[in-house]
Amino acid sequence: MARIAAAVGVVTASLATAVAAAGCGKVLVPSYTVPAVNSAWQAQLVAGGLTKPRSLMFDASGALLVVESGKGITRHKIVDNGGTCVSISESTVLIGQTSLNHGLALSKDGKTLYASTVDTVYAWLYDPEKGTTGSVPRAIVSGMANDDLVTRTLLISGDNLIVSRGSSDPNKDKASILSNGLSQVRMFDLSNVTTASKAYSFNSEGTVLGWGLRNSVGIGEHPVTGGIFGVENSVDGVTRNGKDIHENNPGEELNFLGFVNGTGTGNNFGYPHCYAVWDAAEIPDGTGLRVGDQFAQTENSTLTDETCQANYTAPRLTLPAHYAPLDIKFSQDGGEAYVSFHGSFDKTDPVGYSIATIPFDAPSGQPVGSPTDQTAFTEIMTNPDHSKCPTNCFRPVGLVVDAAGRVWFTSDTTGEIYVLQKAGNQGTATTSGTIVTATAAASAADPGVTWRGWGWQSVLVAWAGAILLGIVFV
Repeated sequence: MARIAAAVGVVTASLATAVAAAGCGKVLVPSYTVPAVNSAWQAQLVAGGLTKPRSLMFDASGALLVVESGKGITRHKIVDNGGTCVSISESTVLIGQTSLNHGLALSKDGKTLYASTVDTVYAWLYDPEKGTTGSVPRAIVSGMANDDLVTRTLLISGDNLIVSRGSSDPNKDKASILSNGLSQVRMFDLSNVTTASKAYSFNSEGTVLGWGLRNSVGIGEHPVTGGIFGVENSVDGVTRNGKDIHENNPGEELNFLGFVNGTGTGNNFGYPHCYAVWDAAEIPDGTGLRVGDQFAQTENSTLTDETCQANYTAPRLTLPAHYAPLDIKFSQDGGEAYVSFHGSFDKTDPVGYSIATIPFDAPSGQPVGSPTDQTAFTEIMTNPDHSKCPTNCFRPVGLVVDAAGRVWFTSDTTGEIYVLQKAGNQGTATTSGTIVTATAAASAADPGVTWRGWGWQSVLVAWAGAILLGIVFV
């Protein structure tokens, strides 16, 4: 994947327009190296000081709701001056339940709030105008406790609640039995749920949208077709017939889980028996394997690459190993999917740590890229030096697309929220976009009128170095 670079010509051109940039109040600047942004986008840091922020979404009043893992759900009033010139005017703790760790959803009328612990999905009555909840939560789905992979992603589609549950690798053999409820995405009908209703059992009730899914943390619904997609975090430390292949295999996955009416649902995607190829050359005894093909970790008389491909559903797209996709959301027209890559912990050279876009064909609701495509996504914001990750860089988690088409995301390790907006001209991933800094405040009317690249300190260093050495930074 092409890395985001800054050409000296772009930097010097921007110096002339920086003075003309309109003020945007107090602009936050990250404590780590300023992120690099795709040329078609502008980004700004909106909030800091949060406690492991994970999922986020807007309520009907325009307030931003955020799950802060280990703290609860917080509500943030937004001051919106247009473009990325936004800020938070007031923050309150909406629900102070420390066991809430990731999942967040609102009913279609916006008056019921759902959130998850490792074991249970809860619901609260919610007044978006007052920013208050009913005092007693109701258990909606329960029985999901794990020792590891403890997030329970939530998605509302009509009167249906979709819940994703992973499973820890020590228990992976149990995931091959459907009734165990491990490594599955299930859907639950909310239309007849009342205050007196008993909680659904995740293991035995609901509709199975997909299983054999190790940890599909990100779940999204295509806005045109209603198709449900999941982004899958595949296994670490993989060997093949006794040889270590974990550096570049297996790939992460974008899987199509079907529709809420039941069409195309219930497929098994292979875990814990079969995985998706990312680097075929690294796999021994893998003649004929291509990107996206299912392969067996250890071949034997009953499990081979051929049986994997015949018996399990391959991903719609395969993504690089260890990128750790944690969310997927769609543009309003369905022409793009946005994916947050939390980044690696089991790879020699760190990878991921970025926000990316995947082109979709809106009418069909499917990715433009083929299943064998290794260039099906483009990074729109990333950390310029992954060697500083994961300890000194942003790590994106939750995504939300607002009514203006802006993409907001959380970074849990840094306790931050960013906003991204298209800058107007479609660019490539080889030129610098705009990151708003305290010395380069964005214009609400013209998001292009700012300094470009990595903040004024980095820009000056890059400019001086380029003049002396005659190079372009990449």
